[in-house]
Amino acid sequence: MAFSKALFLAVVMSVFVAVISAAEAPAPSPTSPAAAVSPSFVAGVLAAGAALAFGSTLRI
Repeated sequence: MAFSKALFLAVVMSVFVAVISAAEAPAPSPTSPAAAVSPSFVAGVLAAGAALAFGSTLRI
C-alpha cells in the first residue's frame, strides 16, 4: 500500500515538473522597453553604482 502511494506521488510530481518545464514564457511585446536594455548592462550599472557609493567610504 505504501509503495503504491509513493509511486503515485512520484508519477504526479514528475508530470507536474514536466508541465512546468514545458511551459514557455510569453514573448515580450515589440514595444516593450525591457528588450532595449540588456540585463548585463543593468548589472554593470548597478555594480558601478555600488562601487561608487561604497568605494569612497572604504579607506585602505
